[in-house]
Amino acid sequence: MGEKSVALFERAREVMVGGVNSPVRAFKAVGGSPLFIAHGEGSKIWDVDGNELIDYVCSWGPLIAGHRPPRVMKAVTAALEKGVTFGAPTEPELRLAEKVCSFVPSIEKVRFVNSGTEATMSALRLARGYTKRDKVLKFEGCYHGHADPFLTQAGSGMATFDSPYSDGVPPAVAADTVTIPYNDLEAVRAAFKAHGKRLAAAIVEPVAGNMGVVLPLPGFLETLSELCATNGALLIFDEVITGFRLSAGGAQQTLGVTPDITCLGKIVGGGFPVGAYGASREIMRSVSPEGGVYQAGTLSGNPVAMTAGLETISLVENKYKALEAAGSRLEEGIDEGAEEAGVPVKVNRAGSMIGLFFVKGTVTNFKEAKKTKQDLYRRFHRAMLRQGVYLPPSPFETFFLSTAHTKEDLAATVAASRKAFMECRSSA
Repeated sequence: MGEKSVALFERAREVMVGGVNSPVRAFKAVGGSPLFIAHGEGSKIWDVDGNELIDYVCSWGPLIAGHRPPRVMKAVTAALEKGVTFGAPTEPELRLAEKVCSFVPSIEKVRFVNSGTEATMSALRLARGYTKRDKVLKFEGCYHGHADPFLTQAGSGMATFDSPYSDGVPPAVAADTVTIPYNDLEAVRAAFKAHGKRLAAAIVEPVAGNMGVVLPLPGFLETLSELCATNGALLIFDEVITGFRLSAGGAQQTLGVTPDITCLGKIVGGGFPVGAYGASREIMRSVSPEGGVYQAGTLSGNPVAMTAGLETISLVENKYKALEAAGSRLEEGIDEGAEEAGVPVKVNRAGSMIGLFFVKGTVTNFKEAKKTKQDLYRRFHRAMLRQGVYLPPSPFETFFLSTAHTKEDLAATVAASRKAFMECRSSA
């Protein structure tokens, strides 16, 4: 896109692995050099070369209110003036905890951490400590952060780079993880028949957002919940993406299935590095200092991040109907553009989350998601970028909308997609 971004990336490759601090940012899946972003405002970002782009990455989901929402910025600035961190209790963390517990059906008590990965690894430790069991059931294409037990057939960057497993994960650790296809009820029943009494937990994205967007089929989550209860295992919902995005109560409120433990991240920190996990009072009583499951963090609950999360949630808690309408409008526009161009496309959507697959037919699991024609996504991404639309640089990530995206943004994006689909057709 620009000489300055290219030059900065060359410098970055000398001092950072791959030139980035998270693999997907390297643009390997879509080609070219990644953009170095200078600033953002509302629904837009500007790179160091001055290019203006409509942003559908939204920092991979946290920015549900867009970039630099005035209310959040004002509150964060005021918090900064009081101090960055104290390593001691503050009122903002209490207020955010009260907000989380009031909204999320499964959470009566919460513990704040510093990332989604910390939330999921802590939730698994809690489940193991509570049940006195070791094994965990997870699903292909669901990404739960980079802790060792979760890096088997994971989504996100591992899907982008077609890595089924990670080097450095001891076989003994992987042996305690049972991995089966998402949305496959027969596989779920078989897994519980084989391992049910040894399973500490089943962890799942209630709406998958790391293999593109894949929605649960009717009965999938309900059956999983029933089998966990019957076998004495805990059901963990990884709502790092869906928490406070699909509704104020997350996917569990929208879908009507309540897990035993919930993991949060992204939006709960309002753009700052924050994660959280929570459950009933009984389960959370197992966590130190009340119980024997140890977990701690120097910066956990710092007042600046807590303030950002609190203000972001307060800002959007009544905006979900508008987000649903915007998502529907964009979905319809993309569908129409692909149909006009004669390019086979499947759009999966859950509220303000959109997944785009260059396939014929449905996408209900990781195997079907991987059939997407990655070369077409690469062409589509580059064509959209040239027209001022910034999409995730991977075919297995999610497009995110924010309350800052306007009707004009959506119209411009749909128009750009029509041209991009025509380029895909002519290039095929």
